[in-house]
Amino acid sequence: MKLIVLDRDGVINLDVDGPIVSPVAWEPIEGSLDAIARLNQAGYQVSVATNQSGLARGVLTTQDLHSIHQKMHEQVIQAGGRIDAVIFCPHSDSDECDCRKPAPGMLYSLSERLDIDLTKVFVVGDSLKDVQAAMAAAAMPVLVKTGKGEQTLESNKGLEHIPAYNDLAHFVDVLLAPEDED
Repeated sequence: MKLIVLDRDGVINLDVDGPIVSPVAWEPIEGSLDAIARLNQAGYQVSVATNQSGLARGVLTTQDLHSIHQKMHEQVIQAGGRIDAVIFCPHSDSDECDCRKPAPGMLYSLSERLDIDLTKVFVVGDSLKDVQAAMAAAAMPVLVKTGKGEQTLESNKGLEHIPAYNDLAHFVDVLLAPEDED
């Protein structure tokens, strides 16, 4: 099985100030839904791992989150793709859990659930926390410049070795491009 794990906000959908608390506020980044469909068509399973501290802070209910994810699933299906699993951390930074990125707990959970070796899994995110979680889980981190991606690249030294792409669609273009035959 081939798996790619995506962060949600800033990778699949526009990243807004504060948490997204309703389906109305969830808007896909141009090309992201088609990119997920292309990954599926190329044989990849796609999962989402997202920090959702709005739950811990009481600004978002679990039902709100499920409604938001339902909209995301429906729009991906309309684009011809699917998201195979969504996993989220409901905690805040102060909870010191093992699932909130940059901790690798959500990635380990997906690995166990899907019985997959994370060393062969791309983890696509827009923040340092996404990169750190991927590295802690021995997965392959990828940055996109959407969401907080540009800011992440500018403010964090040492990320030069992490592949960075304009957006999810660009990453998928490169990943799925046929290799040149010499």
